[in-house]
Amino acid sequence: MTGRRFPTYDDAVDVTPTTAGPRARPSSAPSPPPPSEDEIFAALASPVRREVLRLLRERGPRSVQELASGFAMARPSFSEHLRVLREAGLVSERRDGRRRLYSLEPVPLVRVRDWLDPYERFWRDRLSALRHLLDDTETADNDTDGTKTVDAGTSDTGTSDTGTSDTGTSDTETTGGTTTDTATASAGVPPYGSGGGHHADHDEERP
Repeated sequence: MTGRRFPTYDDAVDVTPTTAGPRARPSSAPSPPPPSEDEIFAALASPVRREVLRLLRERGPRSVQELASGFAMARPSFSEHLRVLREAGLVSERRDGRRRLYSLEPVPLVRVRDWLDPYERFWRDRLSALRHLLDDTETADNDTDGTKTVDAGTSDTGTSDTGTSDTGTSDTETTGGTTTDTATASAGVPPYGSGGGHHADHDEERP
């Protein structure tokens, strides 16, 4: 023992190990609002962007290089088209190693379909009404053609009867003329122009 004195503590010291509470996580950035219909339709207004969507629909996810190879334009200009499609929610981007792959997103297209659906029903109803109108018109034309055919047959029959009547009248006139000449001869009257009267005068002048 060296006689060295250790310090004493009158107050009790709490030596219970303290546990740190959970670390506060940094607040995540708020998710951007969904694209508006104006943004979606504006993105679809470009034929280049519509062609990009068609390629993604038919061929699946594609890299920027694969998509840009089908367009005769500078890479910055094509990247701008991809940015518009991303902001409209029509495509999504993900990393695949050193490549960036783009995929088609169907949700905005469903919104486009929902927006167009009332107009589709409107035109479908109009086309259905037009189809019924054309069918009714065709049926009426067929009925009219049948009526004209029946009338034409009746007119031909009437003309034939009239011709028979005219023929009968002509025969009657001829027969009538023949009957008159026969009756005159029976009464002893010579026909006109026969000269019977002149012979009688010569007989009276003879001594």
